[in-house]
Amino acid sequence: MKNTILITISALFTLFIASCVKEIKPVAPVEPLPNVYQLAWQELEYYGFIHFNMNTFTNKEWGYGDEKPSQFNPTELDARQWARVAKEAGMKGLIITAKHHDGFALWPSAFTEHSVKNSPWKEGKGDLIREISDACKEYGLKFGIYLSPWDRNHPEYGKPEYVDYYRNQLRELLTNYGSIFEVWFDGANGGDGYYGGANEERRVEKRTYYDWPKTINLVRELQPQAVIFSDAGPDIRWIGNERGYAYDTTWSPIFRDRVYAGMPGFDKYAKGQENGTHWVPTESDVSIRPGWYYHPEQDDKVKTVAHLVDIYFNSVGKNSNFLLNLPVDTRGLVHENDVAQLTKLADYLKVMYETDFADSATLKATASREGYPPKLIHDNNKDTYWASPEEMNTAQIEVEWSSPQTVNTFMIQEYIPLGQRIKSFTFEVKTEQGWQLLETGGTIGNKRLIRFDTQTVSALRFSITDAKASPIISNLGVYKAPDLAPE
Repeated sequence: MKNTILITISALFTLFIASCVKEIKPVAPVEPLPNVYQLAWQELEYYGFIHFNMNTFTNKEWGYGDEKPSQFNPTELDARQWARVAKEAGMKGLIITAKHHDGFALWPSAFTEHSVKNSPWKEGKGDLIREISDACKEYGLKFGIYLSPWDRNHPEYGKPEYVDYYRNQLRELLTNYGSIFEVWFDGANGGDGYYGGANEERRVEKRTYYDWPKTINLVRELQPQAVIFSDAGPDIRWIGNERGYAYDTTWSPIFRDRVYAGMPGFDKYAKGQENGTHWVPTESDVSIRPGWYYHPEQDDKVKTVAHLVDIYFNSVGKNSNFLLNLPVDTRGLVHENDVAQLTKLADYLKVMYETDFADSATLKATASREGYPPKLIHDNNKDTYWASPEEMNTAQIEVEWSSPQTVNTFMIQEYIPLGQRIKSFTFEVKTEQGWQLLETGGTIGNKRLIRFDTQTVSALRFSITDAKASPIISNLGVYKAPDLAPE
């Protein structure tokens, strides 16, 4: 009897507490939305491209397809060095050109003789895809593959038989080398080539020739967690230039059904569309040198750290991911000049992010939705967020210190699992002279980074001036980046 009474009192107490707690209304999403794999990819932010193939040894950017496997002969190839360099640079993964337009395969493909199995490297017993896949695992990096749809060597290119060949090679790469995080499809398709000795020009209908839906389904079947890159996606898209720069307004939504790989005039879609139908975020690809492949005459033309920092702020800092290419040299190593600049970039970012001055600040907002207060903007939890009241599409967020701080960088992130919302903003700092407007900008998305001259400030103000729906912010930070020494 006594136990029954205690259980009843406990149940009544639980009901009383529950009745006192007001249910928090969830924030409605704004479609389109990213899937779980796109979100995981977006969090990587910065990773590397490896352009190393037959072109490395012919000193070309695009091989014609008539090269001989005997020309591929690196003397000191060390994929572990590539992975170590990438890891120390702060990269989260590497994507390798498994086959470029000349058709030479870096693995012993069962479907062609034009591969490493007929090269002098390791007496034809080498498998470079295996080596880099294993090196990425060792160094905790994601691994991705680039497989050019164009093949200037294959005699059947332009015919239906080639598409079967292409899928066979894709199947080899997606089944024999572990988990793949990104599959990269180039938009360059068709033109002049060797084509098994035909030495002619072959054009293809880029929209239909490859039967992309079937190829995409093959990737989904074999590597369901992989994101697929091309001009058109379907998962991530090209930023529209090879300089690595996203746009002041960069929408992740795009009218995906209107674009296709290699389409002319893609630049008008590259920025994305506010009311796009599909979530296809951008990737900003750029080489650390003028060329994508190694050319000894470019050893003194490696991008300066100031240039690399600028690309970082204009890619990662403008709702895009940063894909930086490393042209491995004829030895089979990332050149020491490239390593030096990568190290400087890594050191710069490490110092910049070392101290988050927002940790010691007070955050407030003009208005907040019930259950989503400003403190959730900076609580070290990416799954929590501040939200403005329903149907309130403008707002101000202030970051204030009890004593002035010397800073020069501001970072802010939307909670993109519920969609991209913010269309425009202003950013101000408060000094002894009062409030000063420093920037007027467009979209935020996954991340916006704002650089300004180093100043001693008592407060910062981020004003959302327009949005598709009530904005939600998951994170912000305030930093002091180091000064860049002249090079």
